[in-house]
Parts: sequence; C-alpha cells; structure tokens
Amino acid sequence: AGGGPGRDTAFTVSVDARRGTTTGISAKDRALTIRRLIDAKAAPEDFLRPGHIFPLRAKEGGVLVRAGHTEAAVDLARLAGLKPAGVICEIMNSDGTMSRVPQLARFAKRHKLRIVTIQDLIEHRRSQERLVRRLVAATLPTQHGDFEIAVYQETLTGKQHLALVKGEVSGAKDVLVRVHSSCITGDTLFSLRCDCGAQLGAAMKAVAKEGRGVVLYLSQEGRGIGLVNKIASYRLQDQGLDTVEANKALGFKPDLREYGIGAQILADLGLTTIRLLTNNPRKIVGLGAFGLRVTGRAPIQMPANPHNARYMGTKRSKLGHMLDLEPLKGLRNHPSLET
Repeated sequence: AGGGPGRDTAFTVSVDARRGTTTGISAKDRALTIRRLIDAKAAPEDFLRPGHIFPLRAKEGGVLVRAGHTEAAVDLARLAGLKPAGVICEIMNSDGTMSRVPQLARFAKRHKLRIVTIQDLIEHRRSQERLVRRLVAATLPTQHGDFEIAVYQETLTGKQHLALVKGEVSGAKDVLVRVHSSCITGDTLFSLRCDCGAQLGAAMKAVAKEGRGVVLYLSQEGRGIGLVNKIASYRLQDQGLDTVEANKALGFKPDLREYGIGAQILADLGLTTIRLLTNNPRKIVGLGAFGLRVTGRAPIQMPANPHNARYMGTKRSKLGHMLDLEPLKGLRNHPSLET
C-alpha cells in the first residue's frame, strides 16, 4: 500500500509469451508470460508485442529513490533473497472500483495475508543502508552571511549534490528548508526565462534571517532532463511551445525529479521535521514519503518579468504550483504570457 497515482510509472511495451499461450488474456497465459519475463535466458524473440502483461522498470536504488509500487515490489523480492522482480496487481471491489486501505485490510484479514506499506519498506531500508555519503564540508561566506557547504555523493550514480547549512540543525524541530534544483542558466547566468536564480537568493536570505536552516542544491538540471535537453526545450519554447509542451515534444514527462536522495541528505543532517520553502505541492508529498514530516510551507514567489511570465503561468496551470497570478496581470499582453 502507498505510492498512489500520478507517480510517473515507467511503463514499457506490453507483451505475451510467444510459445505456450493461447490468446494471452487468461490467468494461466499471463502467469506463463510473467515467468518468461523473469527468466534470465529469455530473449526478445520469445515475446509477442503488444500483449497483456505490462512490464515496468524500477528505479535503481528502489524505494529510497522513488516511493512507488514498482520499486516496492522489487525491493520486497530482493530483501527476501530472491530474483529482483515482482508482480503488481490492483484488487477490484464488486462495484468495479479499486480497493483502498479499508477494503484491502478486510481482504488481507479474510485471506490471512500481511500488509506492508511502502513507508514500512523505506523505514526498514533507511535503517539498514544509505544511498548518499558526505564527502567534504567547509565554510562558505556569501552575501547572505556564512554557511557551511557540504558535498554529498550518490553511491549508485556518483552524482553530487550540495547542502548549504546555517546554524545547528541536527535534532532541531521544524527547520526551514529549501530544496532547490540546479539551474545553470538561472542561478549562474542570470537568465530571465525562469525564476530559479531569484528563488535561490531568496531562500538563502530567508534561511540566514532565520538563523538556522538548510538549502539543498540538487543536480536536477531542467527538472531532471539535463542541460542539453533543457536548451533544446528553450528552442522549442522560442517556437511557441510552453515549458510542459516542450518537454513532452522531446519525449520527457513535465517533471522527472524525485526527492528520495534529497530526503536522505536531510536525514543525514539530523532533520526529522521541516518547514518547506516551496510553491510546489509535489515537493511536499515527495519529501513526506521518505520519513520527513513537513510541518509547514512558506511560499517563495518571485516577481514575474516579460520573459518568464508565461513560464510561471504554466507552472501554475499545468504543474499545480501554488502561485498568485495577480502580479502577472500587467504582463498579460506580452507574447510570452500563456492565456
């Protein structure tokens, strides 16, 4: 249990086993297809496409990277010492709706089954292993005062992230936190196409004023699509697409970011309850899934300009960001503003 819809499930091409099945739709045929899929000796020619089984790709790192059902199924198998593969199904109620926790609890009791939540798996794995390690730290004087800057590295990928820490945060309650995705164009080159650079400065200023807090700087350029694809997205936006449409045109989902690694860095810093500087509800849910309790939210809206007004409007209308569009009204006639 856990996970929920809209978590960017990594579907692949549906298949049926080529030999030993009939229509592929029966439980027997599907079971055979699943056994073939997890057979290390299976080859692409052993399957028909499309079919009735929908394989999913689990993220490397499992539920500590993505709190999804796919990763949970694979993690359960791995923890049991079995081949890292699993089968996921939803249980349907008699009225055709999908069972939720109350119905699943009754089903489990009736059939003498145990229920394990994704949160249970996350807590177990966090107690046994870590996917980040702290490499080095030093003092960083900034225009907002002195911070400790710490470099963290993902053990699976080698990707590096930064934590800017102000004051004593370990064991403190309701620590002010900003989780900021890297944006070389906005943070370093002062681009007016986004509000990233202004948000980074505002977050550091807010944490400095508080006297205690953390600004995480995660390597997630272009909402996770990377620098080259981000600039390609800019080119498509020059041709009239908005930021979401441009990502989709390049074959990406609107937002590829996951927050499990960020949550582990915050946990390594000794944080358990945080107040989050964000306009993005997905960050609140994403961090909350990994054992952190978000006790409050502080908005971090920056003034719009003619170059990013449409971008900010799209973040609100298509990505669900909690933004006040009143400041955009004066820019309504600018061609970059989405209506």
